[in-house]
Amino acid sequence: AAQYNTDEKIMETLALAEKQGINTLTIHNPPHAISVLRRYRTERGGKIQWIVCPTAQVEPDMAKYRQHVEALMKDGCEAIYLWGVHADSLVAQGKMDLVAKAVELPKEFGVPSGVGAHSLDVIKACEQHGVKADFYIKTFHHHSYPTAPKADEIKGAYKEFPGYWCANPQETADVMKSVKQPWIAFKTMAAGAIAPKNAFRYAFKNGADFVLAGMFDFELAEDVQHAREAIASYPDRDRPWVA
Repeated sequence: AAQYNTDEKIMETLALAEKQGINTLTIHNPPHAISVLRRYRTERGGKIQWIVCPTAQVEPDMAKYRQHVEALMKDGCEAIYLWGVHADSLVAQGKMDLVAKAVELPKEFGVPSGVGAHSLDVIKACEQHGVKADFYIKTFHHHSYPTAPKADEIKGAYKEFPGYWCANPQETADVMKSVKQPWIAFKTMAAGAIAPKNAFRYAFKNGADFVLAGMFDFELAEDVQHAREAIASYPDRDRPWVA
């Protein structure tokens, strides 16, 4: 993938995404990736918005995390969220005070601030403790595919092999029904195990407001069409559209 997705190819893909109507991307903040996004804006006039999760540790003094947030703000990042890897760990340790701090910090700069999660416990805890997340990014996909986990194989919130992430899709859909914030579903294709059309329909039908999907340039047009058709198919779904 790296040989194909050169810096130039990435910028070409972003331009194609904008032409297809995609106006926002989501990523974490490795220096090189951010530098490519920066070049796309400054050299190519790119308008696509950024939702970025800082990878700095969330510690009581918030020093490193603040540095990452400030750097992203300098680049014009439109929204920040707490990385799901960190949110899972912090919630498991009962450190809801740090989750709240991580959510509040970006708001100092006037941008939306959300929470990412693999574990549904993160969403439950944030709602229970009144963490003022502006949006959630949560794994979501069904288990109706050949390499999906069997009930006795699910030992945690997620697993990256043989290709599944969301341990409890039905419970996730049920919990999200009472959540008022926008929900961005990710890992919807279970690392390519589920076809985009099928994955998007499941996500949107069952409550997601947006889908975070990775794709190559040659997949953009078809995937965008699948998303549009899926959204149009469920105007009156059980969970009201939030955004």
